[in-house]
Amino acid sequence: MTVFQDEIPGLVIHTVRQPDGKAATIQAQFETFHQLNPWVLTALERLTADYLDRGASRVGIGMLFEVLRWRYTLATAGDDEFRLNNNFRSRYVRLLIDRHPEWAPAFEVRALRTD
Repeated sequence: MTVFQDEIPGLVIHTVRQPDGKAATIQAQFETFHQLNPWVLTALERLTADYLDRGASRVGIGMLFEVLRWRYTLATAGDDEFRLNNNFRSRYVRLLIDRHPEWAPAFEVRALRTD
């Protein structure tokens, strides 16, 4: 659901409501986050490519998340805190490997424990 604020022209707030008051699954939360923030995957791709191009044979998504948090925080101003949910790490690794199969050996991927 998209809500347009009358007080601030052009401001659009994207909200997600779950039917019947049920909590969204991690996968559903991830899909919504990814749809609203496609730049995160692009940034993770750039970080991964740069790291592997420098000779690394393994890379951890945890490290990439922390670098992304650091860079984004330094590049932004204002009161809004940047939030990158750790629950999304496993989903981003899978997206990275889907888009770049040659990176599969560089990441450790475990079975998902939840949807």
